[in-house]
Amino acid sequence: MYTRLSTDLITMKTTKELIAAGLAKGQSYSEYRTLVATLASEGKTTGPEQKEALINYTQLNDRRMKRWDKTFKIDEETIHLIENYRKKTTWLVLTESWCGDASPSMPVMHKIAALNPNITLKVVLRDEHPDLMNRFLTNGAMSIPKLIAVNDENHEVLGTWGPRSQAATLLVNDYKEKHGNLTAEFKQDLQLWYNKDKGRSVLKELAGLLLE
Repeated sequence: MYTRLSTDLITMKTTKELIAAGLAKGQSYSEYRTLVATLASEGKTTGPEQKEALINYTQLNDRRMKRWDKTFKIDEETIHLIENYRKKTTWLVLTESWCGDASPSMPVMHKIAALNPNITLKVVLRDEHPDLMNRFLTNGAMSIPKLIAVNDENHEVLGTWGPRSQAATLLVNDYKEKHGNLTAEFKQDLQLWYNKDKGRSVLKELAGLLLE
């Protein structure tokens, strides 16, 4: 028992090593969007389980991200903040194609990164990087999307965000407290809330990462 435990501790990768592995395999946003669009057209999804519900969510998310990519706008004050960010940083995002909370937030991440060459956005699939995901749990859960802001020089973690904005999290927590598990109807209502919010809450919190 002692020998086995010692071996496991010796071979356990550090968080920096897991981040480095994730960065090496990370996709650009455009590559990820192509992946999701292809899966949606083929009736498939990311992850090991090809369930009908997950496939349907992948198709929904492809349509939603197309809309967000076209319609989301950043205000001039926040553009100024983003353009003046000087630290070389990569936003490494863990997600899956079926994740409903990712569809309104990832286009915001992309628009921010596109405004400043010091910010690189890379995407990895959660179920392909369970060890990395387990280092960045939310209340003990493998909740996605999860953004990890990484200093390019030393792979130090500068901050994290996810799986949703504080305002959206409050809606989710209130519903869970009253009704238990999230229903399909609530998830639809949450998407309607995202549409009304127009990405402002996500933008505000992600821009806040640039001030830390």
